[in-house]
Amino acid sequence: MPRTDITKPTQAGVTRPSDIFTAMREEMDRMFERFEQGWPRLPSLISRGLGRSVMLPEVDVREDEKQFMIEVDLPGVDENDVTVTMANGTLTIRGEKRSEREEKEENYYLAERSYGKFERSLPLPDTIDENKIEAKFDKGVLTITAQKKPEAVKAEKKIEIKKA
Repeated sequence: MPRTDITKPTQAGVTRPSDIFTAMREEMDRMFERFEQGWPRLPSLISRGLGRSVMLPEVDVREDEKQFMIEVDLPGVDENDVTVTMANGTLTIRGEKRSEREEKEENYYLAERSYGKFERSLPLPDTIDENKIEAKFDKGVLTITAQKKPEAVKAEKKIEIKKA
């Protein structure tokens, strides 16, 4: 099928997509361009009015029959700079990474400071017992274990297969 013109001119002479799929693709392209900057900082967010760099830690979520396990990679973050909260079915992890470096030598003086805040929110299912959530921090990895409610953990029942 030959490609047709997919843009419409506007009054200001700027073109914009004439169909929703093109607009959606262009927005996805812009989003991936922003994320190519990657962890730990997304500088493009500064230009969008946040006024500070934002860190986006990686999160792994696993589920088994009894619990959810959430692991968050936080290299260089101090345990005391991290908080975990649960409200209205949403688990929120907040923190700040601080780094200071100072070198004094005969011919030079170097002082660097780096700060960045992060926040990740994960909606958890209703099967979670909000009173049985634990968090542990070890060697830059935050591990959160969220136990399921007893009624959500059901014993496996074997179904007999009958011949037709």
